[in-house]
Order: sequence, then C-alpha cells, then structure tokens
Amino acid sequence: MTSVLERSSASALFDTLDRQPADPLLAVIGMHRADPRSDKIDVGVGVYRDAAGATPVMRAVKAAEARLLSGQVSKSYLGAEGDQRFTDLLATVALGERLAADRRITGIQTPGGTGALRLAAELIARSGRAPTIWIGTPTWPNHGPIFREADLTVRTHAYFDATRSDIDFDAFLVALAEARAGDVVLLHGCCHNPTGTAFSTEQWRSLAMFVAARGLVPLIDLAYQGLGAGLDEDAAGMRAMLGAVPEALVAYSCDKNFALYRERVGALWVQAATPAAAIPVRETMLVLARSLWSMPPDHGAAVVRLILDDADLAASWRAELIEMCARINGLRAALGGAHPSLAPIARQQGLFALLPIDREAVAVLRELHGIYMPDAGRINIAGLRTETIAPFVAALAPHLFEAPTRR
Repeated sequence: MTSVLERSSASALFDTLDRQPADPLLAVIGMHRADPRSDKIDVGVGVYRDAAGATPVMRAVKAAEARLLSGQVSKSYLGAEGDQRFTDLLATVALGERLAADRRITGIQTPGGTGALRLAAELIARSGRAPTIWIGTPTWPNHGPIFREADLTVRTHAYFDATRSDIDFDAFLVALAEARAGDVVLLHGCCHNPTGTAFSTEQWRSLAMFVAARGLVPLIDLAYQGLGAGLDEDAAGMRAMLGAVPEALVAYSCDKNFALYRERVGALWVQAATPAAAIPVRETMLVLARSLWSMPPDHGAAVVRLILDDADLAASWRAELIEMCARINGLRAALGGAHPSLAPIARQQGLFALLPIDREAVAVLRELHGIYMPDAGRINIAGLRTETIAPFVAALAPHLFEAPTRR
C-alpha cells in the first residue's frame, strides 16, 4: 500500500512549477547594497533622488498626510472604484479639463500604474475581439508579461535607433502598418522607459492620424507626467491622440510625480466611442477590479486628492515637481556635455537613458568602479549628483561606442 505521503507527493499541486529567473534589477540592488565602497554609484533603481541622493517625501505629501492623520475618521472600504474624487481631480491634471469632462471617458482608481495596465489588459481581453498588443522595443520589461498574463497576443516592433540614440519613427510606422483594425498600440505618454526619448509634436500628430486611419486603439502609459518638460507639455501628445480616435485607454501612475512609490497610486481611464458605450465599459471595469484586487488601497489616493483639492497644496506640489524636473534636466545637460557619445542624453527627457555600452562594460564598471546598473545599460539619471558626473564619465569613457550598434 502506498502511504498518504506518497500519494500526496505523486499528485502534488505545485510539482509542475519550474524555477523562475531572478529579477535582474533586484540583483543589482542587492549587489549595490552589499558593496562597502563609499564612492559607489547606483544608477539602476528607477526612483527620483535629490541632490543629496535621497528619495524624499514631497512637501505637499507631508502636509496632506498630516491632515489625514488629524482628520480621517474611518478606514472603511471605498468600493471597487476607489476614491472617485481622486480619479476626477487627477483626470484634470492628466487629461486636461476638456477631456476630463468628456462623458465618453470613464476612469477608476487602481493600485499603481501596473494595476492600471493589468486592468486594461483584462478589459481588452474581455472585449472578445482578440486584438494583438503592439509594443515597441525596448520598453519597460513588465509591459509584455502584463498582457501575456491576460492571454493576449503581444507583438514587439521597432522603435529605437541605437545608432542615433533616438526614435526610428519611419521604422515604427512601417511595423505598425501590419496591425489590424482593433489592435492595440502601447505608447509611452512621455519620458520613455528605458530610452528617455519622446515623440515631437509633429510625430504625435502624424501618429494620431496614422492610428485613427487604421482603426487602431492606443493604450497610453503615462507614468512620468511632469518630469520631462512640464505637466501640460508631457501630456500634450496623449491629449492630441485622444482627440483623434474614438476609443483609447490611459494608464496613469502617481509613483514618480507625487513620489508615492510604495503607496501604489494609479488610475485607468477609458475613452469609449460614445457616452452610452462608456456605461458598460465602466461596469465591466468595476467587475474586473473586484476580482483582481477587490478594492484599491486608500492612503496614497487620499493624499493626492487632498493635494489637488487644495489650491495651496496643489501649488506646493507643482513647484516641487518643477524643481525635480529641473534637477533631472540639469543632470542630463551636464552628462550630455561631458562626452560626445553621451550628447543625445541632453536632448532626451525623464529619469532614464540607455548608455551606448555593452553588458561586458556594465560588469567592468560594477567590479572596478562600484557603478551599478542593469546589464542593458539603462541608467537612472537622478541617481547621479553634480559631483559624481565627472568620475562617472571618466569610468565610462573607455567603454563608450562612438556609434552605438548593439541594440
């Protein structure tokens, strides 16, 4: 007779699971933490850092949290839609007042931008159209897995020209010419992760016409609004796109521009073809949200709501965001001017850039100089300080490609 233990082992539920590769960025974080060198440099983790190397709580956030502490009377559930006042106020920041008032557009709170993308994926899958999701490469590594986990077909296509460290717009449009009507095109709203590139006004206009003419549905990931050229400037292309197409989705994160990383604050807005069509869209979003996370966390969204609902706090937040943006752009200018191969960095936007080096150089920089970044050479600009740019470039210079060709 077989024992209970033997029978249990033979039919063990998890025996078929395979080992999974470790997250490479977490490995970089661990190596940096273990490095005892006092002059080590971390340009790997994608968080904003100030001139002292800290990731501070924003002044307006501190003030709003103090109000919550003294005035919040309940921790009761909010419902699957979350804090609707938060979503409505945030819509005016992201979409602008005109689109925020458009009855074709409906939105709910999500656990961060990742939650917004996952809800978008499930909503697209629920449509029954079986669209393909088109994603330009390189991109944020989590984009593909989010949509594949919703059993959607993902196709990657050209986006970045490594020889120029810029968008290959012609190749981008050629690749998308293969997309069918109803397919979804994932677009970074601003401050592209990981390349730092941004569509020009004319490129956004051309892309909007292209997408509209072919019946494609844009899904815009707006994760860094305000950290590129300014709040309205960073959203202008996305707003133009929504004005050109009948249907669209916008996934939003407050992680970076409110520095609320661990609070997981985001939203998803969907633009339907008509106000009537927006009603079942919203109802389906709520059903899906209920099954995915039931109800989103409240604290961070309440903080954002308090800030945007108060003129003084909103002004404080905007002022500090301008300071953060100026620091990033100042570092970009200094880094881009320090070596000819780094010049494109000064023309790019946001936290990230791809260095023209290979993975062997990344290993050398880590071992000999205590400079930490992922193997692809993506760096977080805000991980640098004015005084570390010179040693960073000096260590980097022997490994830079004059005309990058590796990607």
